[in-house]
Amino acid sequence: MKTLFFYMILVLTCFAGNAQVTLNADGPNGMGTYETITAVLSPAVPFGAVEVPDSIHPEFGRHIVKVFDADLKKNVFEFYSHVKSTPPDNEPVKGKTDRQRVEIKSYASSPDNVKGTIGEIVQYKWRFKIPNGFKPTNYFTHIHQIKAVDGDDALPLFTLTLRKTAKGINKLELIYVKNQASKAIKYQNVNMSLFEEVWVEAVETITVGLHGTYSIIIKKVQDGTALLNYKNTDIQTIRTKYTSEKGIVYTANSFIRPKWGIYRSLKDIANMKDESIRFSDFSIQELTALSNESN
Repeated sequence: MKTLFFYMILVLTCFAGNAQVTLNADGPNGMGTYETITAVLSPAVPFGAVEVPDSIHPEFGRHIVKVFDADLKKNVFEFYSHVKSTPPDNEPVKGKTDRQRVEIKSYASSPDNVKGTIGEIVQYKWRFKIPNGFKPTNYFTHIHQIKAVDGDDALPLFTLTLRKTAKGINKLELIYVKNQASKAIKYQNVNMSLFEEVWVEAVETITVGLHGTYSIIIKKVQDGTALLNYKNTDIQTIRTKYTSEKGIVYTANSFIRPKWGIYRSLKDIANMKDESIRFSDFSIQELTALSNESN
């Protein structure tokens, strides 16, 4: 516990001047994967930031581990999702067997500096590598979500998802959903093959508000080539109170928060296989604090 507490303080205080939090697999020697994630994203609730099917598939062990990556020359996080196990990995927390989830997140019990509230400018950075031969289906395979909390919070606001099109081409999509009453909008739709077996870095910047801003750029780590680039200077990035056509009253969201990992539908399990994705260099930074200090 002393090691965990020391690491938490080290991470959160080293960047106190610009409200930045970082998460890497190269943590203190001997600290496990879930413990490292917990120290940054949910120090008050052990493993609260980790959503994994370990209880469904205990013989495999932990579904997020630290592995050495030869390209980055350091330890990274590797997320595993299985359909060949009996039963397949699913979503044990909510009891849903039609999907599986291996994700990390910030949430209600997380520190304030890993949540986005109205008026804040929040920037998320991370690296990821999709392996060759990854098989998405024509259903969802989310690898990143920006979700709202409280009120209308069932559907993510922004999503990066992998999907096989009707023509059999694998794509990486950027999807936006304003609220339950609106349709999903695909803002970007690029070939997934561009991302296979190469490390890329995503930088996502959000001004949180009813007339907020959103931008994301994903570049190759090796040479800086941009593979996806989108910007919107007037977009709702948090949900307000409203009444649906069915008369359901949704209260306003309290904050937004990120998720990373593998969250996929099992509706086409016959055409799926066990998968893994690597992640590294997570960063959450409140840029609002920077701008205030410079004035």
